[in-house]
Amino acid sequence: MDRRRAVGALIGLAGGTFLYTTAEALPIGLLLPMATDLAVSPSQVGMLVTAYGAVVVVASIPLTVLARKVPRRRLLSVLLAGFVVSTATTVFASTFPLLLATRMATAATHALFWAVVVPAAAELFRPALRGRVVAIVFAGGNVALLLGVPVGTWLGERAGWRMSFLAVAGLGAVVLVVVASLLPSTPPDQGHAARGATPDIYRFWLLVAVAVLATAGAIAAYTYVALFVTEVSGFAASSVGAILLARGVASVLGILAVGAVVDRSPWLALVTTVALQSVALLGLYALGHRPYVAVGLLALAGLAFAAFTAALGGVVLQVAPGRSDIAAATVSAAVNVGITGGALVAGFALPSHGVHSTVLIGALLGIVALMVVAGGRIRRGVLPERPVGDLVEANSERR
Repeated sequence: MDRRRAVGALIGLAGGTFLYTTAEALPIGLLLPMATDLAVSPSQVGMLVTAYGAVVVVASIPLTVLARKVPRRRLLSVLLAGFVVSTATTVFASTFPLLLATRMATAATHALFWAVVVPAAAELFRPALRGRVVAIVFAGGNVALLLGVPVGTWLGERAGWRMSFLAVAGLGAVVLVVVASLLPSTPPDQGHAARGATPDIYRFWLLVAVAVLATAGAIAAYTYVALFVTEVSGFAASSVGAILLARGVASVLGILAVGAVVDRSPWLALVTTVALQSVALLGLYALGHRPYVAVGLLALAGLAFAAFTAALGGVVLQVAPGRSDIAAATVSAAVNVGITGGALVAGFALPSHGVHSTVLIGALLGIVALMVVAGGRIRRGVLPERPVGDLVEANSERR
């Protein structure tokens, strides 16, 4: 495939992750304007995010199985078209039930998109570049949190929340054209990224467990970060935006950093990011009362978690026991379980133990994830890692 076309297709796929992450999180920034316009409570608007995540958890694997024979270009084009239509329909929703229905439709396309986008992107380039390619795709989601959601919130506060969703739908149409015109029509069961480089069902389920635990730890700490920096670190409420911006910049840097190493040692990259996140959250528990130390540790935690999500994609493509898209769907569901679980655990601890406890819970969940990896690797035996490209080539020679 022509390299320029491959790069263009990769940018289009990263644009898709940017759009889906923006659309998922936008109601958080537009909570009050949406509640006022629809005459509902802010907690009901919050249900839009909760229901969205629940659909992703439930639908990821079944939809991926149903669509397993559809060529990737056609499938991704249909999903992006569905995203554009459902997001545009959101603009015209006059009642909360209709708005909830459009959000759940978007979430259904989200569930399948994230399962397919990882192998589709990896297939564009040679196996030795898998990790870097997946990191670029995941970077789209982090740029969404850094720019997409804040800009969408700013636009919604000035022109109305519906205009924000209309802008997202318009960008979706552009991404749809890019993907439909540049992505090759690869059969879903062909190519080096269709299956794991070294299939291992034991290590795959180990990965799923780590995905749930490490994600839950990150979200337990992040859900109430605004409360933490004001109550514990002593910052004014007006400083929260700048602190989150610093964390967002660090997140993008984390993905770019892990992309450079994940191809050579996927499991080492994964374990290192979880350890780094746990250290940062323990540091916040001990030193969070020091304002500028807290900012640095929050940025480090953001960097670590973003790098972790990108490393997940690289490890999935290594250990997937069957088709990589179904494996990616399973891990995507696991991540969303971690998001929901982390927020719930932190919410239960907050009234009785205070916001200080949320970062400790996050650190402990990360430590448990490390213990799971250590125990699983010892039980199964630690095998020396080889670069993914070498593994794919070796498997191809055997076949």
